[in-house]
Amino acid sequence: MNQVPIMSEIFAAGEQIDFLFWVGCAGNFDARAQKITRAFCKILDHVNAKYAILGDEEKCTGDPARRAGNEFLFQMLAIQNIETLNSYQIKNIVCTCPHCFNTLKNEYPGLGGIYHVLHYSEFLDELIKTGKLKVNTHIESQKVAYHDSCYLGRVNDVYEAPRNVLESLNTEIAEMTRSRKLGMCCGAGGAQMFKEEEKGSIRVNEERVTQLLDTGATKIIANCPFCITMLQDGVKAKDKQDEVTVYDISEWIIQQNIF
Repeated sequence: MNQVPIMSEIFAAGEQIDFLFWVGCAGNFDARAQKITRAFCKILDHVNAKYAILGDEEKCTGDPARRAGNEFLFQMLAIQNIETLNSYQIKNIVCTCPHCFNTLKNEYPGLGGIYHVLHYSEFLDELIKTGKLKVNTHIESQKVAYHDSCYLGRVNDVYEAPRNVLESLNTEIAEMTRSRKLGMCCGAGGAQMFKEEEKGSIRVNEERVTQLLDTGATKIIANCPFCITMLQDGVKAKDKQDEVTVYDISEWIIQQNIF
């Protein structure tokens, strides 16, 4: 994989980019999510995308702070990010995290940060449809269980793009009863990622994994680093980690050996 371009260096050199890749806190610092970041960057390099990341200048979007009730911290982080983005005249942003995607797209405009924001599943779907990303359609069909993340699905009504990507790879999606608008949270939403369930509560991630396992699929695919973590923990809690693998969409593309 090529060295990931940094926005400050690109800007200083007077070069142009088509979009900024917003990596997010998980994609930057969480070991599991870093694999997703690398997989997506590998795809970007493969299609010769003109992109950059903010690197050290990227702050948390403030989503967990706002969900936990700390509006002051949210606005402080948001304003810092908006000032940085505007200083580079950023117009287009692609996110691998639905939480970052939702915050940048729907909540930053209220503070003056107006950008064209795509979730990476939408971006990948567009690449495949336009032929910029050529996929192997002759691979053996595989059955997977697909999990709709709340912030991509129920919050932003994006259901078809990730499914289009999977189906383009000759992947059979085993749909659950609770999918699309009836989808169920992985258990990480509303800042729950950073705390344990209240005493007496059913572990949401374990219940969701049970639904996924009931499809009979041994491969689970998600589009959110928070969901990936929660679902993997749920698989381990069910002692199915030797039988069931959790993939991100970018990882699934790489897994199909299209390059």
